[in-house]
Amino acid sequence: MTTVATSVADLAQKVKAAAPHVAALSTGEKNQALRLVAQELVAATEEILLANAEDIARVEAEGVVATVIDRLRLTPEKIAAMAQGLEQVADLADPVGEITAQWTRPNGLSFTKIRVPLGVVGVIYENRPNVTSDAFGLCFKAGNAAFLRGSSGAFASNMALAKVIRRGLQQAGITPDAMVLVEETSREAAVTFMQQRGTIDCLIPRGGPSLIQSILDHATVPYVIDGDGNCHIYVDQDADLAMATKILVNAKMQRPSVCNAAESLVVHQKVAEQFLPLVVDALNGVTLVGDAAAQRISPSIGPAAEEDFGKEFLDLKISIKIVDELSAAIAHINTYGTGHSEAIITADQTAADRFTQEIDAAAVVVNASTRFVDGEEFGFGAEIGISTQKLHARGPMGLPQLTTEKYIIHGTGQTRS
Repeated sequence: MTTVATSVADLAQKVKAAAPHVAALSTGEKNQALRLVAQELVAATEEILLANAEDIARVEAEGVVATVIDRLRLTPEKIAAMAQGLEQVADLADPVGEITAQWTRPNGLSFTKIRVPLGVVGVIYENRPNVTSDAFGLCFKAGNAAFLRGSSGAFASNMALAKVIRRGLQQAGITPDAMVLVEETSREAAVTFMQQRGTIDCLIPRGGPSLIQSILDHATVPYVIDGDGNCHIYVDQDADLAMATKILVNAKMQRPSVCNAAESLVVHQKVAEQFLPLVVDALNGVTLVGDAAAQRISPSIGPAAEEDFGKEFLDLKISIKIVDELSAAIAHINTYGTGHSEAIITADQTAADRFTQEIDAAAVVVNASTRFVDGEEFGFGAEIGISTQKLHARGPMGLPQLTTEKYIIHGTGQTRS
């Protein structure tokens, strides 16, 4: 075994040893620790910003795109928001111990199904230092130990945040190994991290296609895919076009670098002639690429390559497809979508019902922006990710999705004949 593999395996054992202690904490103990960590984050703002400036300078010198820098950059306001996020998690109901079902059989056996922690939750993520705090907070409140592996781009930021979190845990009288960050950022370390079978109970990746593909190729532990967000907005023939324009601008432009931003626009041909000029004016600064029908309507729309219809741009770019009926819109979206979030704009309830029934996605939105597909907007508090798979969680992953269930059976001496 190489030195890197040994190091990751040793850290894994530390987290595994801490997991039973975290699982046994009371709600009050967890909440107190979360609040202490939140206070530490605010107190250490300058320390964290200095580390973040080191990361920013390095990636700028490497010539990375602006959207990557946007995800990486921390500010006093963002650090305060991270601390507030931990406070909000402390305020959320504790799922651990919740009774989800209870019944008694004719033989007198009493069955109770309760929520229990997963154990060790591994999170591997790219260039988003806020994930260090968010992932810790959610895992910890759900009674799990957090095993984290960030990217090289955010190395100094993640190290500083992990140091502060562990300091807060110690102040609360809790083992700091309730949160462990892997300091090695090589590809070898990432693959080894994905293969800590017997230690990591659930692995959650937060990143782009290359990270997801690496998980699919190498992981030997259970995982939940937080996949791409090629989110569509379909403007139906019965859409309010002013509403559609407003929603599209919000979904595409409010924050284009996030997974619930709109990447694809599908328009019914009966409103395309009227709607696309509105789109061109409203999406000022956005690169528009579309099919031949869209290009015929507006010279501002460039040609779309086949891969553009299935791409998560994470930038000011959008693909446009014109369809002749609702069935074609549904087929296009199900073909090119990533199972994240899809929206329909329509005044036709029958069309809306059919769209919500036939679209295969974690979230389907009617007459609103895809930007609402978010744990906080759902009322879950902070989220650890948005699952685009179907087992064991789908959609925004809050506290309940970071637990599993256990059956408790009480008898009075029954034996099975």
